[in-house]
Parts: sequence; structure tokens; C-alpha cells
Amino acid sequence: MYKKLARIFILLQMGYMAAGISVFAQAPVSDTLNITIKQAEDQFLKNNLQLIIQRYNIDNASAQVITSRLFPNPDFNFSNGIYASGVSTGYSEQAFGLSQLFTTAGKRNKNIQLAKISVDQAKFQFFDLLRTLKFTLRSDFYNIYFQEQSAKVYAEEINSLTKTLTVFKEQYAKGNIAQKEVLRIQSQLYSLQTEYDGLQTSIDTVQREFKLLIKAPVNVYVKPQLDYNLDGKDIVTNVPYQRLLDSAYTNRYDLKLAKSTIDYNNLNLKLQKATAIPDFSLSVNYDKLGSYGQNFLGAGIEFNLPFFNRNQGGIKQARIAVDQSKVQLQAQQNQVESDVAINYKGALRLEKLYNSFDPAFKTDFNHLIQEVFKNYEKRNISLLEFLDFYDSYKTNTIQLNNLQLNRITSLEQLNYVTGTPFFNQ
Repeated sequence: MYKKLARIFILLQMGYMAAGISVFAQAPVSDTLNITIKQAEDQFLKNNLQLIIQRYNIDNASAQVITSRLFPNPDFNFSNGIYASGVSTGYSEQAFGLSQLFTTAGKRNKNIQLAKISVDQAKFQFFDLLRTLKFTLRSDFYNIYFQEQSAKVYAEEINSLTKTLTVFKEQYAKGNIAQKEVLRIQSQLYSLQTEYDGLQTSIDTVQREFKLLIKAPVNVYVKPQLDYNLDGKDIVTNVPYQRLLDSAYTNRYDLKLAKSTIDYNNLNLKLQKATAIPDFSLSVNYDKLGSYGQNFLGAGIEFNLPFFNRNQGGIKQARIAVDQSKVQLQAQQNQVESDVAINYKGALRLEKLYNSFDPAFKTDFNHLIQEVFKNYEKRNISLLEFLDFYDSYKTNTIQLNNLQLNRITSLEQLNYVTGTPFFNQ
């Protein structure tokens, strides 16, 4: 009787495992977004709202260049007499004035150059944001893919054990098996369900972020389509460290932004020094009935006398900003070098670890679990041993998926810290 029950158990395990794969793979077509990494990047570049907002900052900075090129408007004034005592009602006094401000010491050109640097900085900020968001997008894509592979393993075992538990409860009620057999399966099932729920929560969190990046509808489920094959390939080993570092120094836009900040502050220091030199206004005045006679026409000049305020505070602040930006650049360069070194070392370690695995390990392990089924059916191993074997299968499969995810993510991190798409293209 017990052997017959064991055969039922094995058939249930194998049947429901296959059913679990089928159910897991068949999501409603209307609610599923099958997408490759290339398609995801295309949608990201087209639809991402953060990028669109940052593009407006570039347009805004470009508009400031137009403003800086404009000359000051001339000032015009006019006055007309209303009343004067002792003069006939026909009396009419009128006066006109026209003045134009002229900037000195090249202030206008310096403001134009500052505005142009601001445009460059807005572009650097845009491309650095693009670098960051693209890294997040690609990391999320791979994260979803490999976590789903792990979720399939859980789904297989949960579906199988759920049906098996029902059968064992019926047999226990009939007195055909011991209660410990039921409790062992029940304990294993609850443990798997808890782990599976945690994994699904993690997938949902990454799904939410990924869909925001590509502006996908919230009700769709993203199914990454990935042709992954890095088995036995020395990808990182074949790229010299110095090449990665040089590329980072050349292509990191946050580093370019730090360099441009020095240029901006140096130019601003010159502008602040120029501000100490007064601008002047030229004017022309006309008075119909002036003090010196009728139809008086005069010209004048007006400028500030820099006796007290020579913009000393502004100049000092500008000097401090120059020194500060130089230190910031050095800190940024140190950060870049540290990023490349640490991520290069980590990528090499993961590549060596992954390549040390026998490519046939996964196939052999899948074959082994099938043999375990057969041996359990023949009662060569106990239920406890069988569940331990299956748990080992689950653990190793998930660890292998995590290792593949960590390796491909390490390549994405190298792309990110160097600002150059060396890998995973």
C-alpha cells in the first residue's frame, strides 16, 4: 500500500511540476509586455519623463544665451507743463530726454560666455542623468529576468507539494501514513511559499521601477526576452584596466561637469572684477522753454564713482568658488578612479568564479533530480531524503541564477563607471 502511495506521490510531483511550468509561462497576452533590452532602451529614450524634464533645462540655458547677447534698452522721458503762476494760459513747457547705458570692461561678452558654459553644463547633466537611468534600466531588466527564472523553480515545487499535501492528508485520515509525513511536507510547503512571496515582492518592486523608466502601463507584466550566453568567456580579462580608466576620464559627464565648473568660476571671477569698473550712460536732453532760453538742447554723461563699493565681496566669493571647484574636481577624479578599480576587481572575480563552474553542471543536476525521483519511487530513499535532494536542487539553481545575475550586473557597472558601453551590447 505504501509503495503504491509512493508511486502516486512521484507521479503527482512530476505531473504538477510540468503543470507549474505551463501555468507560470502562460500569462494573459494582453497584460504581458515581451521586450528585449534593445526595445526597452528605445522606449526609455523616447518616453522617460526625467529625460524630457532635463532636456527642458538645456533649452532654458540656451534661451539665457539669447538674453545675454541683448544690449540694454535706451531710456526715454518726457514732461509737459500743466501750470505756472503769472503766465498766460497759452503757456506750454515741454522737455524730452534720451539716455543709453553702455557696459564697460567686456561685461557683456563675459556674460555671453558664462551663458554658453551653462548650456554645456546642462548638456553634461542631461547625459550624466542618461548614464545613470540607463544603468538602472538595464540592471532592472536583467534582475527581472533572472529572478523570474528562480521564481519558476519555486512555482514548480509549490504546485507539486500543494497537490501532494492534499493526497497525503487523505491517506493520513485513512490511516495509511504517519502524521510526520504530512507535517514534513506541510512544513516544506509553508517555507517555500514564504520564500516565493518574498521573491515575488522583489520582482514587483523592480517591475514598478522598470515600467516607470519606459513609461509602460501599470497593468502590464514585463517579460524580458534575453539571449544570455557568457559561459566560459573571458570578457573582462581581455580588456586592460588602464583602457577602462582612460575611457572613464574621457567620457564621464559628471567629470566633464566638474571641469566646466572650474571654467565657469574662473570666468565669473573676471566678471566680478569687471563689475568694479563703473558702467556709464550717455544722454541727450531737449527743453522747449529752458532757463537759458527757448529750445535748449544738451548732452550729458553719468557714471558711478567707485569710492566705497568696488565689489570686494563679490570678487572674494568668486575666488573662493574657484578654489572650491578645483578641490571638487580632484575629489571627482579620485571617485572615478576608485569606481573603476573596485568594479573592475569585482567583475574579474565574478568572471573567474562563473567560469570555474562546469558548463554541464546544470544539465547534470537536472538529470540527477530525475534519478532521485526514480529512486524514491523504488523506495531506495526516504521521503525526508527526497525532499532534502529537491531542496538542494532548488538552492543550487537559485544560486546559479544569482551568480549569472551578479556577473552580468558587474559588466553593466563597468559600463556605468566608465561611461562607455564596453559590455553586454
